Amino acid sequence: MKFTLTGSLGNISKPLAEILTAAGHELTIITSSAERVKDIEALGAKAAVGSITDVAFLTAVFSGADAIYTMVPPNYAPGDYRKYMAGIGQNYASAITKSGVKQVVNLSSIGAHLPSGTGPIAGIHDVENIYSTLGDVAVKHIRAAFFYTNFYANTDMIKHAGIIGANYSGDDKLIMVHPADIAAAIAEEIQKPISGKTIRYISSDERRLNEVAAVLGAAIGKPDLPWVEFSDDQALNGMIEGHLPEDIAKVYVEMGTAIRSKILWEDYEARNEHPAGKIKLEQFAEEFAAGF
Repeated sequence: MKFTLTGSLGNISKPLAEILTAAGHELTIITSSAERVKDIEALGAKAAVGSITDVAFLTAVFSGADAIYTMVPPNYAPGDYRKYMAGIGQNYASAITKSGVKQVVNLSSIGAHLPSGTGPIAGIHDVENIYSTLGDVAVKHIRAAFFYTNFYANTDMIKHAGIIGANYSGDDKLIMVHPADIAAAIAEEIQKPISGKTIRYISSDERRLNEVAAVLGAAIGKPDLPWVEFSDDQALNGMIEGHLPEDIAKVYVEMGTAIRSKILWEDYEARNEHPAGKIKLEQFAEEFAAGF
């Protein structure tokens, strides 16, 4: 089969490409960087260099594919983050329509059932809604949990302050996922017929943040590493001091409040979902320690 993947060689798209090429499929991978071409070709895939803001480029690359995988990459430039995400979603939708693609697997997020109050996830909600207008195009939304890899952003905090934390408490639950488990779920879905507009949740583990701190701390030789809850203002100021634009920092503070209020998990729990991914927190902790 012929598949087109967005996401270049990111944490999800690279292992996804490895699975699909090993299964004998013909892949085209979209990248904005010509420097990635050799690495993409080394995987046995074809590179398409261009911008996801260019609908004509997307249309050409989507054309002829049996199915495509779409994701909206993060963008930390100052501006309206939600508007940016919806704009990329609309670009994809326009190209899907013009290219005639009928099967789409889209990276979504836990919490995307909510229209607001979820920070960057609200933009993913908008993308799901945009895709709902795609007529006879079948779409599978992969609603992924909180990425384990987000914890890498806490490395400096751990090294210099001896703590890990956010604007939610150690007693709060976090539903997490490894990018490799997301890739496996996408690979499974894209290789089979899709019908209608449906969702699939993917998570790897569920833990309280105090336990997350303990497991990560033990892996890096800091068994007493505490989870510290920050106020929203403290979290905002910390991100700004870390050189994140204020409007983007506010978006991520809002996501933290959504975790604190537990609204992110409502639909996941209402559907009686449970972690199906293979990579548990302790396994990720070994990866975290290797890069610490």
